[in-house]
Amino acid sequence: MSMRIRHVAVAFATAAVLPIALTACSSDSKDSDASSSAKASASAPASDDASTGSSGMAGSSDQPFGPGCASVPKNGAGSFDGMAKDPVATAASNNPALSTLVMAVKKAGLVDTLNNAENITVFAPTNDAFAKIPKATLDKVLADKAQLTKILTYHVVGQKLAPKDLEKGSFDTLEKSKLTTSGSGESYTVNDSAKVVCGNVKTANANVYIIDTVLMPKS
Repeated sequence: MSMRIRHVAVAFATAAVLPIALTACSSDSKDSDASSSAKASASAPASDDASTGSSGMAGSSDQPFGPGCASVPKNGAGSFDGMAKDPVATAASNNPALSTLVMAVKKAGLVDTLNNAENITVFAPTNDAFAKIPKATLDKVLADKAQLTKILTYHVVGQKLAPKDLEKGSFDTLEKSKLTTSGSGESYTVNDSAKVVCGNVKTANANVYIIDTVLMPKS
C-alpha cells in the first residue's frame, strides 16, 4: 500500500509541476517575441528616417535654381526630368519660355550641331530676352544666317560648367571669343549684363543656364 501511495503522490506532483513549467516556457517565449518585436519596430523608423534624410540631402543638392525655374513645367518633356533625357536643342524645344531661341537655332541650322555636341554649357536667352531687342534689329539678325550663327554660338561653351565655376570665370565659346561670369550662391551674371534666371538645368549632353538678356560677341 505504501509503495502504491508513493507512486500516486509522485504522479500528482509531476502533473502539478508540468503545467507550471509549460506556462513559464510559454511566458518566456512571449516575452522574448515581444522584446524582439519591440526592438524591430524601434529600429525600423530610425532606418526610414535615415533613408529619408539621405535622399532628402541628395535631392537638395545640384538642383536647378533661380526665380525663372518656377515657370518650367512640372511634368512632361518640358520639365526638368524630361529635359534631362533629351539633347539640348530638343530639350529647349519642349520649354515654352525658349521658343524664340529654338526658332533662331533652327534658322541657323544648328539643331544637329548642338544635339550632337558632348559636354557643353548653353546660356539660353528667354523669349523676354529676345523681346528686349528692337524688332527691326531682331528680324535683320534672324535673316542673316552668318550673323545669327555667330551670336548663337557665342552662347555656347565647350565644357560643362557647374554653378561654382561661374563665381569668377572666363570661358572660350564656340564662336571663338570669350564670355565672363561672376556671382555666388544662386545669383550669377554673364558679361556683367545678363542675369541667370534659372541655372543648372541638365540635359542629356549639356548644362543650361537660362538668362534674361541676349549676349552679343564683341567683334
